[in-house]
Amino acid sequence: MPNKYFAFIKSLRVGRGFSQLEIAERLDISRSSYIALEQGNRELTLDEASLLGKMFEVSLEDIQTGELSTPEILFEENKKVKKINNNNNSLERISVPQEKVEKFKKVLLYILSKVGGKPNIGKTVLYKLLYFIDFDYYEKFEEQLIGARYIRNTHGPTPLAFEQIIASLEKEGKVEAIRSRFYRYDQTKYLVNPNEPVDLSGLSGQEIAHIDWELNRLSDLTATQISYLSHKDTPWLVAKEKDLLEYEHVFYRPEETSVREYESL
Repeated sequence: MPNKYFAFIKSLRVGRGFSQLEIAERLDISRSSYIALEQGNRELTLDEASLLGKMFEVSLEDIQTGELSTPEILFEENKKVKKINNNNNSLERISVPQEKVEKFKKVLLYILSKVGGKPNIGKTVLYKLLYFIDFDYYEKFEEQLIGARYIRNTHGPTPLAFEQIIASLEKEGKVEAIRSRFYRYDQTKYLVNPNEPVDLSGLSGQEIAHIDWELNRLSDLTATQISYLSHKDTPWLVAKEKDLLEYEHVFYRPEETSVREYESL
């Protein structure tokens, strides 16, 4: 394995707030064996690599190659471009205007204030809620709500800017990340600071009503259930692994995922 493979695993662990002991216990190995892995003195087995991919929510290929295979995210601030992630210079750069970042934050905080305390609402479910909120709104009204960029991952649509935005909200003291378990599955939950009011300025009544409708119908689904639903949706089905999902594909959805009433021809 390349040297960066070992550093990559350590960076994922540190970035997601896990201790060496926690990862060792979940891999069912000793802490010293895990330390040897991070130091490049021990190789991962295929089963261990697969478990790490699930824990860190990256693909098995990413673990094996030692780099994220997602596009680089750039936030635009005051017409200047701020680099957020630089794991692979050869990947496409995706620019996110600051106004979209702020709207993403407001929608995410609103979602968390409404359903974040539910035991099933971890990162995986949040990803899919954001996806359906965005893509269903586009199908219904032919305009974007957040307009976030999503890629096809093994476990379903993944919003590219999520990690940077949630980290920003944590730094601002608006959200706290908590590691928990839902039945036998590990999950990361995000709880809104009760002392911070949720700002809904910039969201229309129509947008808020749509978000509430989505939360009412989807927020009780488990990660497995909502992932299964996303896997039946045309934007995810037609995309290649790690490719961006196209909003226009919502107009070719099957009946199971379509949310718009179309006139019969």
